[in-house]
Amino acid sequence: MTVQDVDRMSFAEEWERWHRAHEQALADPHGFLAITSLHWLSPEPARFEDAPGAWSSGPEGVVVELADGEELTIDGTAVHGRYVFGAIAERDSLYAGYGDAVIEIAKRGGHDIVRPRHPGNPLRTAFTRTPAYAPDPRWVRGGRYLPFDEPRAITVGAVAEGLEHVYDAPGEVEFELADGGTFRLTAFNGKRPGSLMVLLTDATSGVTTYAANRSLQIDAPDDAGRVTLDFNRATNLPCAYTDLATCPLPPTENRLPVAIEAGERIPLERGGRP
Repeated sequence: MTVQDVDRMSFAEEWERWHRAHEQALADPHGFLAITSLHWLSPEPARFEDAPGAWSSGPEGVVVELADGEELTIDGTAVHGRYVFGAIAERDSLYAGYGDAVIEIAKRGGHDIVRPRHPGNPLRTAFTRTPAYAPDPRWVRGGRYLPFDEPRAITVGAVAEGLEHVYDAPGEVEFELADGGTFRLTAFNGKRPGSLMVLLTDATSGVTTYAANRSLQIDAPDDAGRVTLDFNRATNLPCAYTDLATCPLPPTENRLPVAIEAGERIPLERGGRP
């Protein structure tokens, strides 16, 4: 066995560990696969089959009116009657316990929503895995971060009709592919301080990968602005599995004309093939 073979095996094993952890988070008892409904709140109180109380959104923010015998748990404390969650920031979520379920209270695209998450949801209990391309080191590409003078507010569409999301973009990421093509992607802030995230589609989208979007997390640039794009870790967003998501679409410039045959493929739940 050559050193190159050993390196490829180590690369594949590391990817497998990462993907297992990623899928465990996806299939968490209160993760996205547990969502049973999506409710858009209005000033008129409304009751839902999978959540207690009558919910509304108005000058006080999100309010729930719990009837006699109904209870939510918030920060470990049982609450009854009228409870004011208050104003919720864009893309923030609050969670209230309800038996073995949680009720997500959030704001998306300027609208307050409620999304109950029940561990017994069939989408979650039937989940096995997400198909993915075999990990390949050739899809790890070096690149460079090109910061803007000031972050730019970028408006993108959403999978939910009529909804828009606004993200601050700190800069762009430039990289080359093996055929010599050079591309730039608008980057948003990532999950960790200093890290980046890009939303993208490519020539595989709608063919072998989910049509609307995939995302890629990128570690913080080094002092010289160098970054690494590991397309083997391009992942599906929640909307790839459920229609009860409000995922953003990539900005126009992030729709690549080439095939990125790496990362997660169309989920089995959407007709993807193993």
